[in-house]
Amino acid sequence: MSKAVVDKDSCVGCEACVGSCPVSAISMDEGKAHVDADSCVECGACVSVCPVSAISQD
Repeated sequence: MSKAVVDKDSCVGCEACVGSCPVSAISMDEGKAHVDADSCVECGACVSVCPVSAISQD
């Protein structure tokens, strides 16, 4: 696995990922999700809850 990455063009700002992150590595920035790569533990929880598939792990 690898760090979560947000496609800012696809993100709808629903904040579902924010609540799903066990280490609070996701915040909102100008209405879009932002992943703090240094805090991300590569668990994939945010990927599975995103309703528009805007988060991936490369």
